[in-house]
Amino acid sequence: MKYIPAFVSALLGFLFIFASVMVLFNLAQPKPEDMPPEGSPAALFMAALAPTGMLTLIKLCELVGGLLVIIPRTRNIGLLFLGPIIVNILAYHALIARDVTNSGGTIGMLAFISLAPLYLLWVERRAWAGLIRR
Repeated sequence: MKYIPAFVSALLGFLFIFASVMVLFNLAQPKPEDMPPEGSPAALFMAALAPTGMLTLIKLCELVGGLLVIIPRTRNIGLLFLGPIIVNILAYHALIARDVTNSGGTIGMLAFISLAPLYLLWVERRAWAGLIRR
């Protein structure tokens, strides 16, 4: 039982590290069929993020958060880094892309990146309780 949080945090951390490294080092070009249709809200959103440098900042935060989540001593700080990013990923898919129910892969990944941090927060609930106690 004590190895489950380490396994979940390693999966979550490596997921965010992999996603950030792929974009930061331009290792994979998206296929044209994977891109949102021209003029759609998702395409406009991504067109605003990339040239302004916001995507680079987001990916750097993902990289730092992923590295911190993997290390048990800094896991809670990593969850603080990844929390807003996870909320934005969920909001993007629910409000902008509206593809939450279209693909089994999308809903599975969204379920993992939302449930894994909740599990890790639950495991470390005593450490987080100090923030809400007087």
